Order: sequence, then structure tokens, then C-alpha cells
Amino acid sequence: MLKEFRDFAMKGNVVDLAVAVIIGAAFGAIVNSLVTDIIMPSIGAVTGGLDFSNYFLALSSKVTAANLADAKKQGAVLAWGSFLTLTLNFLIVAFVLFIVIRVMSQFKRKEAAAPAAPPKPTREEELLTEIRDLLKKA
Repeated sequence: MLKEFRDFAMKGNVVDLAVAVIIGAAFGAIVNSLVTDIIMPSIGAVTGGLDFSNYFLALSSKVTAANLADAKKQGAVLAWGSFLTLTLNFLIVAFVLFIVIRVMSQFKRKEAAAPAAPPKPTREEELLTEIRDLLKKA
């Protein structure tokens, strides 16, 4: 197993993996900031400041708190509001990424237009091709 890992590391895959993890973490932080600081406040303004993250269902009769943090200290709670908020954040990010990728692919399609078909050979070129083919046969 150590030999396989050494071979894996020597091929440069570990460095590629490390770079991908660092870029992924940075991208995750940017996306998180986009959702938390830009998109969700805009949605909150439209919905009148509705925030699902503090909604919960008490699973114990001991829980009497009104907010999620205090309720978790008192006993078992089902924090469905946090799950709903994270699910909405995921859907928003997925939709934004879908739009960005779609726009980028449309730009790429416009840039990579198919090359024009070559012009039809003239009568003189056709005759020269026939002569060449006849000479090859002879």
C-alpha cells in the first residue's frame, strides 16, 4: 500500500488534488458569501424578512424556548428550518451556476463556429486530379 501511495504521489496527482481542494474551498467561501450576503437578503426583502433558520419542532416536553439555540440547550429538537434554509441556499446556488454555465457555453458555441466548407474544385483542378490518378495507375 505504501508503494502504491508513493507511486500515486510521484505522478503529481497529490499536488493536483491539493490545488483542487484549495480552489474548491476558496470557491465555496465565495459562493457562501454570495448566498448569505447578497442573494438571501434580497429574497428576505421580497418576502418581508422571512427567515426559516430559527424554525424547529420540539421533540421533548422540556423544550419551552422560542428560539432554536435555547431550545437545543433544553432538549431534543428537530431543526427543520435550518434544513430548509440550507436546501433553499443549495437550490439558489445550483440555479445561479446553471445560468452561468449556460451563458458560458453559449459564448463558447459562438466562438467555435464550424469552419466554412472548402469551395468546389474548378474544372481545371478536376482534370488535374484525373491526370494524377491516371498516372498513379500506370
